[in-house]
Amino acid sequence: MSSHVITGYVIGEGLRSGAVFQPRGLRLRGIRRMDVSASATDGQPSLWTFVEWEAGAEDVADVADALASTLEPSSGWYADFTVGDERVVVFAGKVFRYRRGDEAGRAEVIAYGRSVGTPEHQLDWAE
Repeated sequence: MSSHVITGYVIGEGLRSGAVFQPRGLRLRGIRRMDVSASATDGQPSLWTFVEWEAGAEDVADVADALASTLEPSSGWYADFTVGDERVVVFAGKVFRYRRGDEAGRAEVIAYGRSVGTPEHQLDWAE
């Protein structure tokens, strides 16, 4: 079993109504509420709830699948995290994994985000 930990955020408002995000091995790290009215777009609330979580690196697939099944498909909501040298970006029903620094992999994810309505300025995850 790996001793590595992955961490990430999910935005509470980006979850479907009635959805439960509870993959195997999930541990809560913290919750904070932020005013994002300067960057929120139509269809997005001006206050977001950031739920920071962690899980064992061996649970990557469970976490990604849980996010894909609970994220709201409208407005292009997504969540992302890294594990080792890999970036994982998850939209409703779709999981992308690519090596950090892989510009073609990143471009594919950004193109998909645009196609599902993610605002351009929100396609800015750090590598």
